Parts: sequence; C-alpha cells; structure tokens
Amino acid sequence: MNLSMEAAVNNDKQKDRRRPGREGLSPLACTVFALVTVFTFVLCICLGSVNIPAGKIFSTFASAVSGSASADQTEYAILLTVRLPRVLCVALTGASLALSGAAMQGLLRNPLADGSTLGVSSGASLGAVIAMAFGAIVPGLPASGTMIMAMLSAFLSMMIIIVLAYKIDYSLSTNTIILIGIIYSMFMNSIISLILTMVPDKIKNITFWTMGSLAGSSMKNAAVLAAALLVCGTVILRYADELNAFSIDETNAANIGVSVKKVRLVILIMVSVLIGICVSTGGTIAFVGLVTPHIVRIITGPNHRKLLPAVLFTGAVFLMLADLLARMIFRPRELPIGVITSFVGAVVFVFIFYRSRSRRA
Repeated sequence: MNLSMEAAVNNDKQKDRRRPGREGLSPLACTVFALVTVFTFVLCICLGSVNIPAGKIFSTFASAVSGSASADQTEYAILLTVRLPRVLCVALTGASLALSGAAMQGLLRNPLADGSTLGVSSGASLGAVIAMAFGAIVPGLPASGTMIMAMLSAFLSMMIIIVLAYKIDYSLSTNTIILIGIIYSMFMNSIISLILTMVPDKIKNITFWTMGSLAGSSMKNAAVLAAALLVCGTVILRYADELNAFSIDETNAANIGVSVKKVRLVILIMVSVLIGICVSTGGTIAFVGLVTPHIVRIITGPNHRKLLPAVLFTGAVFLMLADLLARMIFRPRELPIGVITSFVGAVVFVFIFYRSRSRRA
C-alpha cells in the first residue's frame, strides 16, 4: 500500500514539473504574429526596384487565379515570376533558421548556439560548394545533389562539433562550444577557398552564393522549403516540453522520463535537414537563428511551447525585412542578404555575450 501511494505521489510530482510548460501561445498572440507576418509579406512584394501598389498586387493575383489576362504584363511577370517566389523563400528560410536556432539553444543550454556560431552552416556550405564545383549528383536524384550534400555535411559537422566539445568540456560551456565552432568554421572556409582555386570559372557564382542570396528563387525552391519546414518543424514543435526539460539540465530531463539520447538525436537531425536545405537554397545566411530567439524571449519568455511557434513568425519577418533592406539600399543593385544579417547579428552577438558574462560575474 505504501509503495503504491509513493508511486502515485512521484507521478504527481512529475506531472507538476511538466505542467508549467504546457500552455502555448494564446489565440490573440497567434493572431498578432500572423497579421504582422502577412503585412510584412505584402510590403516586401510591393517594394523593390519597381514599386507596385498593393491594390495592383491583389488584382494581379486575382487575374492569375481566375486565368484572365492581366492588364499589365510587366507587373504580372515581376510579381508572379520574381517577387512572389523570392519573398516566399525568404520567409520560409527565416522561419526555418530561427526555429533551428531556438531548438539548438534549448537543447545545448547555450544562448549563443546557432548554425552560424557553431559552424554547422559552414559545414553545410562546404557540402553545397563541393556539389556545385564538381557536379556531384545523387543517383536517381540528379537535381538534388547540392541539397543532399548540404544536409549530410551539416549533420556530420554538428556531430563533430558536439563530440569535440564533450571531449574538451563535458559541461558544454558557452566559451568552449563557441570557440570550437569558430575554429571549425575557419577550417571549413579554408577548404572552401581551396576548392574555389580548383574551379576558377565558377568562383564568381559560388562566392556570391556563399554570401547568402535568395535572388532567382523559384516556386520549386519554395515548395521544397515549405515541405521541409512542415515535416521538421512539426517534429521540433512536438518536443517543446522536452526542450523545456533540457533547458534546466539533462539530469532533470532524464528524471521526468525524457529519452535524452533519442530526443537529442531527433532534434539534431531535424535541425541539420533544415539548415542544409536553407543553405543549399540561399547560401550562408548567418545569425538569423541567433538573433530571433533572443528577441522572442523578451516577448514570450523561455517556455518553448510559446517560444517555438513565435520564433517561426518572427524569423520570417526578420529575414523578409533584411531582404527588403538588401534590395532597397542601393537599388536597382542589391546586396547579398547575408551582409545585412551578419551586420545585425554581429552587434547582437556581442551584446548577448557581454550580457551573459555580466550575469556570471
């Protein structure tokens, strides 16, 4: 009898420990995030080297849906062939990278964890560059060689970085993992530079691609990004409670019944797939996964059931605004989007690092 009562008490304690993280975003918050995202999406389609009024955008889309002839074929081509696919890809890439960064920060209990700071993006870039430089293809999937190489390289890079961090510092401290990530990124970039010297005829295209750009994106790219985000994002969102447990420590997660190794492996695979696909589509776009989760935590708090959905919207908005700025500063010429995100991210990176050091002191 005493044993059964003790088991019931322990079970209640476990439920109580899980309960604080059970609530998600409120309907009002979801509505606000969605409206801001839609407004930003429309704004980015309207503005560019040629500004188009919002009214013409809706009439052009209506003409495309109904199959009737558009009044202005130039605007029709700009909207449906150039801007719509590009802005869709930018929004999906921003959401994917931001979600990946939030998941990695929760999993590793590291506020500076992100694909760019850990070297995962550089590893994915190496795989993509190898595929582009030497024409690597996957049997049966000739058009997806770059994407698959980027995903495999991203996952392998993440495994190498985490193993090295564990060997040097089992606690996975911020300083250790960031230092390893920087060293690994430098090593990957040196290999990329070596490869570029072997293919001088492709240097210009590959160099511009490595800076990060979604110019020339197609609806096919948007469909691939959407499918990856739907599958991988759904899996990551389902592990929100486990990430809440990981954010305390792995011992706490194990004590409340979390399969630590399984959760870690699944999330790392999902993050690797998302980063690999994003890199293969738009190149290296740094700091999105670092900046966005910290901005969202100010609004929602650290609870991953609120943080992860909010990060999807905020990441999309952040990258759409960065892409708009890249297109507008020197129009009709445009900057690589990675230049904008790196500039913003570097400033925020220093602020976060200084803040974390001040708290420890």
